This record gives sequence, C-alpha cells and structure tokens, in this order.
Amino acid sequence: MALYSEKVMDHFRNPRNVGVIENADGVGEVGNAKCGDIMKMYLKIENDIIEDVKFETFGCGSAIASSSMATELIKGRPVSEAAALTNKAVAEALDGLPDYKMHCSVLAEEAIQSALENYYERHPEKKKDKEV
Repeated sequence: MALYSEKVMDHFRNPRNVGVIENADGVGEVGNAKCGDIMKMYLKIENDIIEDVKFETFGCGSAIASSSMATELIKGRPVSEAAALTNKAVAEALDGLPDYKMHCSVLAEEAIQSALENYYERHPEKKKDKEV
C-alpha cells in the first residue's frame, strides 16, 4: 500500500494557490514547533465570500498538500464555510493522511482560522454582522 494517496502527491507536486496576496484582508501564520512546519494563509474577502486565497508553506509534502487542498476547499465559498472547515475535511479531501501526518491538516485548519481572526481584527464591523 502506498504511504500517500494520489491526491496528496498531486497537491504536493502541483500545489494550488501558492503565493502572496498583496493587501490581503486577512493573514494568518501558524507553526508546529515539533516538526518545524510553518504555514501562512492570505485571504481576499468581498461581500462575505473568499474571492482569493494564497498560501506559503515551509514544511513536508503533507503540509504543502494540506495547505493546497485547504485553499481549494474555501476558495469562492462564504466566510462561514471557511470558518467551519475542519482538519478532518482537509484530510478526507486528500483521500487520507498517515496518522503521524494528521498534524499537517490541523495546521491548515489553524492557518485559515488565524487568517479569519486577523480579518475580523482589521474589520470589526464584519464581526458584528455575524453576532446578530
């Protein structure tokens, strides 16, 4: 049995949405001290929709694949759906990750959450809209 699925290998070899968004509406950066992986997520949000998302990841193939898949799962979606994205959904979309690499999908979830928190810090009026 292969250690990684074809989807993991595809997103590692051909990552989607790599890069930086200048003047992003939200930026989040997270890391895992144990493995050394670092993810940075950039969001461009218009009318409560994630119009664009980019990432920079320093890490292993699973971290890159998880970042890539996470961006694909939230691009073009409402902010509320991005906020609800779980690491399990990222791993399932990749057709699974080895147990000892699940922390990579957790980092992807945390990077999105961090970028959304930054978005709400920059745009507190948007947070109020959500609390009604």
